[in-house]
Amino acid sequence: MAKGESTLLNKVMVVEDEHVLAQNLKVYLEVQGMKVQLAHDGYSAIELAKQFKPDAVVLDFRLPDMEGFQVLDTIRQNHDCSFVLITGHPTSQVRDGAEQRGIRRILFKPFPLAELALTLRTLLDEQQATGFVERRSAQAANFPLQMYDGTWVAVERRQRRSAATDDDEDPPALADPLNGS
Repeated sequence: MAKGESTLLNKVMVVEDEHVLAQNLKVYLEVQGMKVQLAHDGYSAIELAKQFKPDAVVLDFRLPDMEGFQVLDTIRQNHDCSFVLITGHPTSQVRDGAEQRGIRRILFKPFPLAELALTLRTLLDEQQATGFVERRSAQAANFPLQMYDGTWVAVERRQRRSAATDDDEDPPALADPLNGS
């Protein structure tokens, strides 16, 4: 174990039916020092929450078998945790339902992964302030991001491009993973 690294991690459950997005969220949040479990539908999320007992749940509003609020209400009957609602359908129904359930954090797809991590850290820090124990491990610098076409891109490569854009007027072209160049 690396110096300063904790064995206890903040536990986050991601409930998202889009498998590629769910995997990207999982990898990114793990790099941010969280222990992450995935569920791809409401029923499996409810069952997983009983076993995993997450500190926070990232919950998609539209799931194949039920609405996200049904999942939230059922999980809350047995377990107290924080929720971040994610949705690609920003409607007044979603906003009002979230407000009625005390959900203050809604992210509309697409959202920056860093925004999700910041939102979760804020929620977990609030839990710590109310008596929960903070559990984090050291952050890593890079994580792979799987694209919808199945290719992988590393953060380091995107950061290099960003740094080059800041220094140069004409940034260098990145290799196209689809063409192999």
